[in-house]
Amino acid sequence: MELAKYDGKYVRVTYKEGKAFTGKAKYADRTFISSETGGAEESIFIEDCLIYGPQIVSIEETEVHGTVELRTEKQVLRRYRPEDADILYRCLGTDPEMSRYSGWNPYATPETARETVCRFIEGYAEEDTYSWVMDVDGVLVGTIGAYDLKDNRIEVGFSVVKAFQGRGLASDACRKVLEYLTENEGIPCITAWCAGENIGSRRVLEKAGMRLVRTEKDGLIIGESAYDKQIYEYRAGC
Repeated sequence: MELAKYDGKYVRVTYKEGKAFTGKAKYADRTFISSETGGAEESIFIEDCLIYGPQIVSIEETEVHGTVELRTEKQVLRRYRPEDADILYRCLGTDPEMSRYSGWNPYATPETARETVCRFIEGYAEEDTYSWVMDVDGVLVGTIGAYDLKDNRIEVGFSVVKAFQGRGLASDACRKVLEYLTENEGIPCITAWCAGENIGSRRVLEKAGMRLVRTEKDGLIIGESAYDKQIYEYRAGC
């Protein structure tokens, strides 16, 4: 059985006694298995479960939707975990820049951070929920998600912890999410918006491949300040 071809793919594995497991496969070659367990057969990991080749009755790729783990060379986009709430409060919720151009901070208090994370986790039961944490070597560096799917359009938004800004992580994550939403989920149009004065967000969207399509003069009223609202779009194949 050629298990190596399933590395990095989502699969459904049926193994002895009729048991089945679905998830992302990680190939474990004979050298690894020999050094770790003394065995001599190629195997695969599904999450933290090691399945030996001889145990496998069948394996096939499976179609996945919603918030699945995405990887780039720089980071992992993963699902929220309950313990992320305290980190998001400390790193994003207490940062005044979080709401400067949006007027909205879902992590402003420990309580709202926990409520927000809980809501995202509960949403994973739905296949049209897209909410990720940006993770670099086990460190939470930001968040990215897509919301309000309607009429084959969805809106993407992101936040990056200040200490990790300027490293290309936001545009890298955004580019990966745009690819996933259009190619895997079949959503033809992705939108985003930001304040005209928010140069950092504008650069992220443009580097990710989004195109400015409209500017609404004074379209954002936040407190006593008015900002131009810039609307961006990304379309598959354009």
